[in-house]
Amino acid sequence: MTDPKVYLLDGGTLVIDESDVHWHINAGNPVRFPVYSVLIEHSDALILYDTGFDLDHVNRVLPFELPEQTAEQTIPAQLAKIGYAPEDVDIVVNSHFHFDHVGGNRFLTEATTLVHKEELRHAKVPEPFERLGYSDLSFDHETVTYKPISGDYEVVPGVWLFETPGHTIGHYSLLVELQNEKSMLFCGDAAYTRTTLEKEWIAGFHLDPTKSVEAIRRLNYLARTKNADVYPSHELEPFSTWKLAPEYYGGN
Repeated sequence: MTDPKVYLLDGGTLVIDESDVHWHINAGNPVRFPVYSVLIEHSDALILYDTGFDLDHVNRVLPFELPEQTAEQTIPAQLAKIGYAPEDVDIVVNSHFHFDHVGGNRFLTEATTLVHKEELRHAKVPEPFERLGYSDLSFDHETVTYKPISGDYEVVPGVWLFETPGHTIGHYSLLVELQNEKSMLFCGDAAYTRTTLEKEWIAGFHLDPTKSVEAIRRLNYLARTKNADVYPSHELEPFSTWKLAPEYYGGN
């Protein structure tokens, strides 16, 4: 099997309070954080994990998050940097359906969307405190093709989804196995930051705090047993050190 190539796509930044990054910690301290997507060029499929936010939607519905996104940070432009068009993507996986992880789905008209069946239900009929998180339903466009899944799931050989609920009911983290490098474990919003993993500090946005802690512990276990480097979802410092598209990991 050819080693997959893993590209990190820069989707811009947003701002939230630190008490939302780490629940009940340092309220009144705004934090700007990155939003990114993961493109996996595999011999069996071209896979996109998360699709960032839609600038117009955030400006209209959540302007207090102070979005910054250039034309080059949209999904079509990021794919073009690698030589792909949106219609080339075969499979879309959203860690969950919050607005900052689904904003580019509408461009991916030829892709099959793998979706945890409980996540789709909550996105369409959210609890009152989830409504802003699930405010962008553009992922549910008229040409979308869903493949409902549950449990841990191997998308293609060496590309795994692991259930990590708590932030949302159907949250998935992503593991990509590489032949000559350490595996890559993408936490999604099960772990916003490295501190999340080290101190088990969950995010302020969550459905179930107990499940959130269990998800953090599972990520730490997977990192250890799968020999994986861990990639939190929303922390600027490590993000600034990662290789971004058109550079890539793997492919050896």
